[in-house]
Amino acid sequence: MPRDQVERIAALGYSEPEARFLYIVATHSGYFTLRHFNAFAGVQYGKRCTVFARKLLKHAHATMRDYMGTGSVFHLFSRRVYGLIDKDNDGYRRQHSFDYIRTRLVQLDFLLENPGYDFLESENDKIQLFCESLAVPRIVLPAKIYEGGPGSEPTIRYFVDKFPLFLAPPVSGAAPVVTFGFVDAGKGSLRNFDSYLAAYLGLFRQLQSFRLLYISPRTTDFRRAEERFRSSIQQPSDLSGELLRYFTIRHKWERHEYVVPVTADFEFLNEARRRFCGERFDHLYQKWIAGMVAEKELRLEFSQMTPERAVYFDTHHVRYGRSPVDERVRQAVNQQAPPERKEAAATGKAARA
Repeated sequence: MPRDQVERIAALGYSEPEARFLYIVATHSGYFTLRHFNAFAGVQYGKRCTVFARKLLKHAHATMRDYMGTGSVFHLFSRRVYGLIDKDNDGYRRQHSFDYIRTRLVQLDFLLENPGYDFLESENDKIQLFCESLAVPRIVLPAKIYEGGPGSEPTIRYFVDKFPLFLAPPVSGAAPVVTFGFVDAGKGSLRNFDSYLAAYLGLFRQLQSFRLLYISPRTTDFRRAEERFRSSIQQPSDLSGELLRYFTIRHKWERHEYVVPVTADFEFLNEARRRFCGERFDHLYQKWIAGMVAEKELRLEFSQMTPERAVYFDTHHVRYGRSPVDERVRQAVNQQAPPERKEAAATGKAARA
């Protein structure tokens, strides 16, 4: 951690361990529990974490929310704290959904269990790694467009999921490779993972070697996740073909040639507009319409050779599989369950007691 930034946080009235912990939270999650702090500081529940919590609330640097009496989750929201480490625009300060909070708590568990990894922290760090060090075209990076206000231009942001990204050997004795972490909060669905693969597929196809690390408090989806991953990366890499399909569908759409809606085309068009945005592609599109650039030229420019690649898939089962938010969601589901299901659950609880 940058020593000067940790010292700035400490100057607000925190001890060095507290300041270091807040730096990690501000950089990677925004949310935490006192269990996370105790694990980081190597202490048990008691006076030390209580004093830390009181400081946060007294200085109005964080809020605390109790989830149905099962435990408290802290949200580090203070612009002052984030501003001291140049992270006041990272998005963690805003309020978020239950699913988002659950994901960030699992992510924080992973980071604390793996302190030896050197995680890339900022969007610029990640762009520099891929575009400058690995010569990957920016167009294939996972991106999201944010519409600006009146009179302002849209903003393109990259790696908005903020999942762990670091360099590490895939196996003992091997050279380090780019390791992408996907965090599953343990919902039992692969829908978010499918969206993640779709967003990162263009980048994956550019890399000769990389590893995907599936992080979750549940092991039940590990095998299915690997099957989805292997299936997605085995598809042929043909960026030029996707670009030509985008030009064709876009041209038909702009000429109002779709009499009957074609769902697959529209879904591809929306995704391609996100992937192929920017002046370079708009210029190529106009030249393609005017007949100034041929299909052969496009394929020559964008077709990718597919050398032998080393691609790895690993999993990480986080040590703590539950959080107060998980308990809150479970109780909400039980309240909506039929009477016979509630009775069965109560009976099982009594038996366990």
